[in-house]
Amino acid sequence: MTDPSLPRLTGAVALVTGAGGLVGAGIARRFAQAGAAVVLHHRPGGRPVADLADAVEAMGGAARPVEADLTDERDCHRLVEAAAAWRGRLDALVHSAGIQPVQDLTDMTTEDWRRMSDTNVTSAFCCTQAAAAVMSAQGGGTVTHIASIEGSHPAPGHAHYSAAKAALIMFARAAALEYGPRGIRVNTVSPGLIHRDGIDEAWPDGVRRWTRSAPLTRLGRPEDVGNACVFLASDAAAWISGHDLVVDGGVSARPTW
Repeated sequence: MTDPSLPRLTGAVALVTGAGGLVGAGIARRFAQAGAAVVLHHRPGGRPVADLADAVEAMGGAARPVEADLTDERDCHRLVEAAAAWRGRLDALVHSAGIQPVQDLTDMTTEDWRRMSDTNVTSAFCCTQAAAAVMSAQGGGTVTHIASIEGSHPAPGHAHYSAAKAALIMFARAAALEYGPRGIRVNTVSPGLIHRDGIDEAWPDGVRRWTRSAPLTRLGRPEDVGNACVFLASDAAAWISGHDLVVDGGVSARPTW
């Protein structure tokens, strides 16, 4: 069932990487509810997306799961090619795949740093390059990368994550500059803290501090991120490119002094 509150993406094909994750699944659902056919990426050995595909199809949508290792350049290109071949086009790429380990900078290894960079940034480069080749040939498309407010507001234990997200935001701006003449818009969405089952018990102090600091007084939901991504992929955002859309309930507006 489509959601009339969303911009219409009827007939569009969207590839969502990291659809096996909480946020990625939420994004995929909102694209389906906007009328798009959705390619659901999941990593080898990761959470399967068969249930999500079934849910999309149960609501009258179309979904196709595809497995790929996004730390492998060839697999990134294979994923994009498979997505485009499914229905003969690719209108939107939403790159949500990534990792977020917590590690003190003092104990962080070069391998830890490289793994973060390869998984969160290099994969975005490879998928964007592959998608842009397809979109250029068909006259345009959109690319949206899921960054984070930590790209501009670092947190303890997240030095490599914050650096990767900052790099992702700047990469998207650079890609917007170069791919714009081909009709390709590139943006980022930077979420704040997203609710997941068990977070209130696992991190009660953090949840309390967040809800006190956020003007909208709640944690985000996966569909909040999905709504932003659907908007950026739609004609309603036809003149928006190179932008970082912050989706954090207003917490970034809170003074730090």
